[in-house]
Amino acid sequence: MSHKPTRRRLIPALRKTVTRHRLLFAAKTAAAAGLAWYLAPFMPGPAASYPYYAPLGALVSMHPTVADSARHGLQSLMGLALGIGMAFAVTTVAAPTALAVAVVVGLGVIVGGLPRLGSASEWVPMAALFVLVLGDSNAEGFSFAYVLQMAMGVAVGFAVNWLVFPPLHLEGIDPALAGHQRALSQQLKDMARAMEESWPPNHEAWASRSGELSATAAAVRTAVHEAELSAKANPRSRRRAGRLPSDLAGLRIVQRLTFHVQDITDVLASVIWEEDAGTVIPDSVLANLSEALEAVSRVIDQWRDGDAGELKSRLAEAKDSISELGDAVTEAAAGQASVNAAASVAMSLRRIITVVSPAD
Repeated sequence: MSHKPTRRRLIPALRKTVTRHRLLFAAKTAAAAGLAWYLAPFMPGPAASYPYYAPLGALVSMHPTVADSARHGLQSLMGLALGIGMAFAVTTVAAPTALAVAVVVGLGVIVGGLPRLGSASEWVPMAALFVLVLGDSNAEGFSFAYVLQMAMGVAVGFAVNWLVFPPLHLEGIDPALAGHQRALSQQLKDMARAMEESWPPNHEAWASRSGELSATAAAVRTAVHEAELSAKANPRSRRRAGRLPSDLAGLRIVQRLTFHVQDITDVLASVIWEEDAGTVIPDSVLANLSEALEAVSRVIDQWRDGDAGELKSRLAEAKDSISELGDAVTEAAAGQASVNAAASVAMSLRRIITVVSPAD
């Protein structure tokens, strides 16, 4: 019985980890390391005596995107060069003693902290230590072998990643956008229902959902960023990444929609639960406010569905509802009622309509 909860947690975790992309990446990394090891003995001079650095170079250059492979591979080689230069500087004045090791590692960490070194920061102290300790009396030959084998491995890793199904992470965008679209629409629907309940409403989960909206919006940003990064230097991007401009436009719309929905959430939560905040909504406005929230939620439902006619119809309904809400607010204001909160929500709803309306 005690193993069942563990198994229930383990199986979903394995399914999430062992994905098609991960398996392909593992196979490519293994192939690159094996090919680098095969080619290592053919390197000239003393480099052939240090074949194990070739698969290491392949390993450090393998990353989920082609652009990352190139960047990390070059940064690693730059770190090697800096570390080797530092080791040579130390060996000219000291033997590989405990003090020399401490000095070279300490200096390597300091140099590795320089800005914009990226992956190179990790290799500076490591390369300096290897040359100092393993190079011994043949530091020059060891350094040559070290750099040459690593460079060959990096080149092999990049070539494999670039030639063999270079990753193009486009499939995560649609689910992320759809998830956030549902979250925004549901938030407006829940607030519409809350306006029809006795106050304080029985259902108040929507009032604390701002963090969830930020999380789903962040998922969209991550998906679009990964797709954009994977398209750089990717030969497959010419055929399949033409959608990225529209995805970037969709991301901008998501950010604006999220801001306005969160603003409405904050205003209505203040109206209901913050008695001394000075934010109230007249009873005569509540029905119109609920209807306008519901109408705008239906617009968001149709935003990305591709049916231009249906979206146009929903937009017209929402505009009518918001117009009626504006009339109700004006009438309440004429009766000396406080309408700042209702007017603020109406303005946010109008902006949402503007954001999702197709360009003429």
